[in-house]
Amino acid sequence: MIVAIGTTVHLVRQLTGLDASFLYLESPTTFGHVSGLGLYSRPTPDFDPYKVVLQRFSWLASQVAPLHEKLHPVPFGLDHPYWVSDNDFDATYHVRHLGLAPPGDLSQLTDQVARIFGRALDRSRPLWEVYVIEGLRDGRWALMTKFHHSAIDGGAGVVLLNMLTDQSAEPPEIPQPEPINFEQRPDDGELLRRALGKLTVNPVRALRLQLRLAQALVDSVGIDPVSQITRTVRKTLRAVTRRPDTDAPTSAERVRLPLTPAPPTPWNRSITAHRRIAMRTSSLGTVRALKSVAGVTVNDVVMAVCTGALRRYLLKHDALPAEPLRALVPVSLRTFSEEVPWTNMVSAIVAELPTHVEDPLQRVAKCREAMGEAKRQFELIPADAIAQGAQATSPVLATAASRLASRVRWADRANLLPTNLVISNVPGPRSPLWLGGAQLENYVPLSIVNDGMGLNITVHSYLDNLDFGIVACRDLVPDVDDLLEMHFAEIDVLCQALGVAR
Repeated sequence: MIVAIGTTVHLVRQLTGLDASFLYLESPTTFGHVSGLGLYSRPTPDFDPYKVVLQRFSWLASQVAPLHEKLHPVPFGLDHPYWVSDNDFDATYHVRHLGLAPPGDLSQLTDQVARIFGRALDRSRPLWEVYVIEGLRDGRWALMTKFHHSAIDGGAGVVLLNMLTDQSAEPPEIPQPEPINFEQRPDDGELLRRALGKLTVNPVRALRLQLRLAQALVDSVGIDPVSQITRTVRKTLRAVTRRPDTDAPTSAERVRLPLTPAPPTPWNRSITAHRRIAMRTSSLGTVRALKSVAGVTVNDVVMAVCTGALRRYLLKHDALPAEPLRALVPVSLRTFSEEVPWTNMVSAIVAELPTHVEDPLQRVAKCREAMGEAKRQFELIPADAIAQGAQATSPVLATAASRLASRVRWADRANLLPTNLVISNVPGPRSPLWLGGAQLENYVPLSIVNDGMGLNITVHSYLDNLDFGIVACRDLVPDVDDLLEMHFAEIDVLCQALGVAR
């Protein structure tokens, strides 16, 4: 949308439906932000990390739209909101400084990060905060970033991390922040007219999307009569909307789709606003050795490690289902050649976790099969289906539904979700990074949990490190440290089974 201010013209960006969906899912207990925790060395005793971070983010805010833009809602919530510049932007509000009390151990750091992570971002300001955390016993310092998923996804986060950090220990000269252009707010009357116009289009768009998904589902199980019906209805819809009839090819390969609820576990219930966080580093070299001996991928090994750990945890709590668990695995659609990277370009696959299998080597083989099956699902369902569905969503209905679901605690009344948890394996930089002369030693991503899925496991590689980060609802998984340690016990089991030295 174009807004004219005197002789200057500004482009006002509207959130896509997928971007806005991370706003609509929020409730008093569910938050739409993601975080990363970087642990840095201290190059000299007098190094001031807060000064460096404030300088860097003050400059970045003048270059990166999500850092200086805030939400501008459409009247009555009839359409997705817009991003507009915060004309009162103050970097010192967003860049914060705190210290741990002695002794400054890892448990104190994770407790502090969990408290920060369990607070919603202020929607009247740009949707981000960063925290410089000092007082660690080993002399290092931490940088916690907290960005709303409506503004930045994982791929955009990689772009931002590259802009924030340096490729050498010699810090470059950082230019002074450029002035942020003030903007006149979009006219509410014009936004309302645009929103009302879209309301006449969205029902047709939503019906078209449902037909695409229905066609993919029936083709996957080979129900030809129903397939013919959906094709006929699609042709009718195209005739009504005057769109050309171009049937997409269907998959000849039949795959199973996760259409039934996942088996219940202790964390598949309503969550609270309180979080537990656990993190630890493994050797990427060890995992690579395991994948070479087993003849699988690094991701297959990571999935097998998570599967074994979840099996151990559920057995300990006498809660292991007879059926395999299911994991929601995010998939980036980003090519890193996008002209505007600050939007969500993500989809997901669903993978079965063989938690019912006792033998660790069989679990590795089953994980490889499950990931192959999940990738075929991804090829079958249109990659843009999630984004298109979100685009047609009513903001008013989506927000009301999220709040109502949280209030009535639907996750305690019915087991409806087809997945148990989120597992994400994020490849990171293979060369060292610095920030103002301080070397990045570890980086742990932390992501979203929500009602019905109160557990999230994210693994991130950097140099020869494989950093595990677990986020859980504090009440549903109070012993998250035990679950983390079970991942490392599983790595030991696989090393022993495959003859890999630790």
